Amino acid sequence: MKFTKKLLSLTVVFLLFSFIAGSAYAERVYLDITATDVRKIVVALPAFHDLKTGHADRTRGRAMAELLGRALEFHGFIRVVDPNTYGTGSDVDWKAYGVDFVVRGQFSRHGDNLVIEGRLQDIAENKMLAGRRYKGQLGQQDDMVLRLGDALVEEFTGEPGISRTSIAYVSDETGAKEVFIGDVMSRGRRQITRHKHLCVSPRFTPDGKYLAYTTYHRGNQDLYITDLRQNKITRSLSRRKGMNLAPAFSPDGQTMVVTLSKDGSPDLYLLDRKGKIRKRLTSKMGINVSPSFSPEGKFIVFVSDRSGQPQLYTMNMTNTKVQRLTFEGKENSEPCWSPKGDKIVYTGRVDGHYHLFIIDPKGGRPIQVTSEWGDFESATWSPDGNQLVFSRRRNGHSEICTIFPNGKGMRVLFSLKGNQSYPRWSARP
Repeated sequence: MKFTKKLLSLTVVFLLFSFIAGSAYAERVYLDITATDVRKIVVALPAFHDLKTGHADRTRGRAMAELLGRALEFHGFIRVVDPNTYGTGSDVDWKAYGVDFVVRGQFSRHGDNLVIEGRLQDIAENKMLAGRRYKGQLGQQDDMVLRLGDALVEEFTGEPGISRTSIAYVSDETGAKEVFIGDVMSRGRRQITRHKHLCVSPRFTPDGKYLAYTTYHRGNQDLYITDLRQNKITRSLSRRKGMNLAPAFSPDGQTMVVTLSKDGSPDLYLLDRKGKIRKRLTSKMGINVSPSFSPEGKFIVFVSDRSGQPQLYTMNMTNTKVQRLTFEGKENSEPCWSPKGDKIVYTGRVDGHYHLFIIDPKGGRPIQVTSEWGDFESATWSPDGNQLVFSRRRNGHSEICTIFPNGKGMRVLFSLKGNQSYPRWSARP
């Protein structure tokens, strides 16, 4: 793998992000982590060194390395070597452990200020390739470590990592179905709604600053939006009589497609951010629900039973021309367009159970993603398009899981009491 030399400086609030240049190369080659035969990169993460003592720190330094390791492995193409296998010596034969890269981490603390550095060492070529330095407050330690992890993922793939993203979901742990947000590294979560009534289908705005959802707390399916920066600033988007179902926001965040049933049957409407109707998009009998935008905003995919059964359709947003997308299965629903634009994931009913499928937006034969026993629903894509988050229901219990589009690597994301459903992945912060 080759890396180019570059210099980058970015200040965000009181964090400084800088690139410590490594060796210069003529071209850059990134790992294609979507390839079916890709071998996991093996990385060693010794405890970060304290620059004041010059030695590995077994408390703060080890905690930094452990969090960084979890962040890297979360992306699925990296395996971190257990540090107990190679100890703390400086003369480790990394090749003997099959290590491809070593992350050399170090930190320094000055009062409440903290500096974290990490450099990537190529073992095969015995060269230091790339580095990152972050400055912030002690309370930002985890965030700086995750920034380092996402930057290292970018060195391998050409695209920043997603370890600082979050999942919005619905949980009944309080006795009512309320909306929560939890970060993907399970470091913390917060309750967003406190209606003490049914809330469903949370949706982030593209910038991640707001969250829309549908609630029944006034006896109608009303649509609300919350400012996540202030948490308690909530306003209604649509309280029209009948259905006001959670929106699909356009990529620029200025408009949204919503299902309304104010005139009888559920139809799709284009609304502005204040909830004003700009255009009616469908006028067919039956249902027209679950819209999802293509990443460039030119099309939507949605569900309609105009053929007699729930199937997926695409619509050109310029001329509202509609084409049927799915022809296999008697019940297909909950489509979500990949941020890469090349795939659509949806829920299909097979032999009495719900499973996840992926189909090309141009049509063709769908590929089944899940095959285990249970019901798998409400899948959405990670912001890099390399993972799916969904709800899995078994024995009456529903939990949030992730999986790779090839059907491998299924894991429970949150271990929580109660039932969790309707997950939605945020954009990168």
